[in-house]
Amino acid sequence: MSGSAVVVMGVSGAGKSVVGAGLAARLGLPFIDADHLHPAANVEKMASGIPLTDDDRWPWLDVVGSTLAAHSEGVVMACSALRRVYRDRIRRAAPGTFFVELDGTPELLLRRISARVGHFMPPALLTSQLATLESLAPDEHGARVSIDGTPDEVLTRAVAAMG
Repeated sequence: MSGSAVVVMGVSGAGKSVVGAGLAARLGLPFIDADHLHPAANVEKMASGIPLTDDDRWPWLDVVGSTLAAHSEGVVMACSALRRVYRDRIRRAAPGTFFVELDGTPELLLRRISARVGHFMPPALLTSQLATLESLAPDEHGARVSIDGTPDEVLTRAVAAMG
């Protein structure tokens, strides 16, 4: 999988970091969590329960895209990439990026978020993320993967979806 850029996307609680790190290990690629690329102001806003605006996201998405493009050996990144325009912005810098959308019911996602400790994203923002989410369109390079099951089962489905 050398030279591949893969973004594991979805709302908070979907398992982007766990699946992304596992996928990177299976593919022999480095893993980056895009949450660590947010400027401090974005993290503070989200930690306060305030959803980000597009104006907050554009500079961050530019960093996400340039970071993907800089890894010519390939990379797996966890990144929400909730809307098509966000994915298009990422693809401008890293055109061949494959998106793995982690898909789960609101109930499952809320259970997962509520069980997390020490994450800056509060459960209250799940509703706004689900309202913002635009699933992958048929013409986008990627696949939807159900998060119902163990992390290993989800990871196996993600690998299979990538072909």
